[in-house]
Amino acid sequence: MSEASRTRPAAETAGELPIRMLHDRLLVQPDKEAGERKSSAGIVIPATAAMGKRLAWGTVVATGPNVRQVSLHDTILFDPEDRAEVELDGSLYTLLRERDIHAISQTAGEGSTGLYL
Repeated sequence: MSEASRTRPAAETAGELPIRMLHDRLLVQPDKEAGERKSSAGIVIPATAAMGKRLAWGTVVATGPNVRQVSLHDTILFDPEDRAEVELDGSLYTLLRERDIHAISQTAGEGSTGLYL
């Protein structure tokens, strides 16, 4: 084993996915789109409501060794149109570069009303 390969940071993977991420790539599990949503004020937004361009939330399940600001299990905000999809073990994931992420959620814990834009 060369000296360079021993000093590189290891890629992180949640669970036992049959994949190792490279460079600054992230593997994200998109949140399931709920048909009907409710705002924090209690207003019900039907699934048929017309919306403009909408960003999506997802959970990071694997990171490459050069990812600096995102960790496993972070909830991130990304543009679903700028993505590549991959299916692993029957589940659909999204492949992103770290620079394609718009935000990382800071909310956690019980009683959270959800993340809406």
